[in-house]
Amino acid sequence: MTEIKRELPLEGIFTPDIGTGRADTIIAGVPINGYNGYIRPQDNRAARELGDKCAADVVLNRIADFERTPEYCAKHGEDSPDLMVHVSSFVIIDGIIYMTYYANIDTDAEDHRRQQARLAFCSEDNPEDMTVVELQRVGDTLDGRKITDLYDTILMYKGGDEIYLLWTAAPDGNYHRLWCTFNIKTRTLSPVRPNRFRVGKVTNDFSITGMKAALTASRIPFKSMWSDIGIMQKLSTRVENGVTMYYTGAYSGNFNCIIKSADLITWEYVSAPSFANFSQWENAVYVIGDRLWYFVRQIECAQGFLTSYDLNAGAWERPVLVADTQSRSDFFVWEDELYLVHAPIDRNGFGIMRIDRYDPSKSAPVLVADMKDSLFYPFTAVYGDELYISYTVARKHIRLSHISLPKYFKKD
Repeated sequence: MTEIKRELPLEGIFTPDIGTGRADTIIAGVPINGYNGYIRPQDNRAARELGDKCAADVVLNRIADFERTPEYCAKHGEDSPDLMVHVSSFVIIDGIIYMTYYANIDTDAEDHRRQQARLAFCSEDNPEDMTVVELQRVGDTLDGRKITDLYDTILMYKGGDEIYLLWTAAPDGNYHRLWCTFNIKTRTLSPVRPNRFRVGKVTNDFSITGMKAALTASRIPFKSMWSDIGIMQKLSTRVENGVTMYYTGAYSGNFNCIIKSADLITWEYVSAPSFANFSQWENAVYVIGDRLWYFVRQIECAQGFLTSYDLNAGAWERPVLVADTQSRSDFFVWEDELYLVHAPIDRNGFGIMRIDRYDPSKSAPVLVADMKDSLFYPFTAVYGDELYISYTVARKHIRLSHISLPKYFKKD
């Protein structure tokens, strides 16, 4: 196992929330009215048949599982294998796979009061020689505050030697987004610090209280937040005033929004859907030119919605409903086409739709893969002509596989 170095922790990393004392304005979730089309991927027979072939390839092309197994623990002198693992993101750099997730060694339950944040890495050619690193666990102390809860752990990469590792944890009970970097050359972890959340002229720690105070200071209504905070794994870029801005989605409970950042540390609020909806948790975001594509599940009605946001005009497009969608979704681009990866309610597979960027209501299912087994929270990345996909299996495995893009995504 590779030796990991850690820089010394910092002090004084948290800042007081800036607010105005105004009361929050909370928006209620209600059904979408006036949608622009309704797509039912599961009703497409050709997509289901192609999905059966894709499901077989996903199984056949499995690269590795990234949790700490009993065999891994025995090999590396560890006492406790993982009993629960969830929520993956990855990047492949010079043949090395870097994977993040959160884990529980005490119980097989998804229990935020016992979890720990993880980074694992290995060579794609030799995945058995894997290193698994604990970034933080419940019970640790950060700048004098006890970590009481821990959740989603992701990575982001914008080039160079630094991978950004971000996770949700609650110092003294208030959920924050925390970050550090991992230097792939020196195998060194930087000190842990909080991300920052900016709305207008107000910048607070990226925490539940900080988000609410910053939004309220700018008189921006928002849907109800609770529990943890999420930042979505997928980055897309847009150059603004000569600066490359990285876009993604953020969420807490019923609140979902677009955020952007120049440094992956301070995140600026951009917008949230202007139409009433039942959205909850993860929102997929992808920028192409001056248009941002957006997809999110809705808990109350089991329908996700696809929409877009004009970054110049600041206007939202009427949404298109997509049936039977649950958990995290994702976008990817291949040969100038935009695709949406979505997961069904039973969490036993995934679907992929080709997005019609001129008329989203004409977006078409390409495949609907029923794995006949657990597969949920998919995350994808394109390398050459291969689509790599990481996912959770029954909260027992963090798995990575790949499929051939030309085989499944031929242009009409």
